[in-house]
Amino acid sequence: MKNGTSEEIELQGEVTETLPSLKFRVRLEDGSEILAYLAGRLRKFRIRILAGDKVTVEMSPYDKTRGRIVYRNK
Repeated sequence: MKNGTSEEIELQGEVTETLPSLKFRVRLEDGSEILAYLAGRLRKFRIRILAGDKVTVEMSPYDKTRGRIVYRNK
């Protein structure tokens, strides 16, 4: 949610595989793997994500297998 009452969890991870339709397999710092998609802002500005990139992922507390890539780290 945009009002500061955000329930999303932000985690760091590394992209291990790129999949069709802008989806990615991401290995999180704790070793688990999730399926992630690009946030709208990254899609809008055409930020390229490749295997091996470090990313910040937002996850819902209700589904620990999916997430949204919100930032590509340097």
